[in-house]
Amino acid sequence: MTGSFRIKRIYLPADDADGQRVLVDRLWPRGIRKADAGIDLWLKDIGPSTALRQWFGHDPERFAEFARRYRAELQSHADLLAQLHQLAARHRVTLLYSAHDEAHNQAVVLKQVLDEAAPHD
Repeated sequence: MTGSFRIKRIYLPADDADGQRVLVDRLWPRGIRKADAGIDLWLKDIGPSTALRQWFGHDPERFAEFARRYRAELQSHADLLAQLHQLAARHRVTLLYSAHDEAHNQAVVLKQVLDEAAPHD
């Protein structure tokens, strides 16, 4: 039985169902102390580039184009995607993000990419 990917705002309390908690933001979330974050891994380089993040500005109308551009950026991070798949082979993995919008953020896109590339039994 392999783990699965799920997403969650880092501002929500950690729980046992999270499994391995992986922060996928390039910037550390505001108002969260590192000692209190309860993360197992911070993959800052898997987050969208600064230029893409600033262009997107969490504008839902730009999300489709953001997702296309972010997917293109992720192609150069095959090693980090593989690291997440290896982790998910042993545990549930919760991708943590800090955005307010739960439907329009990089973790949503990253989970889709990971799920599409997941090995099928």
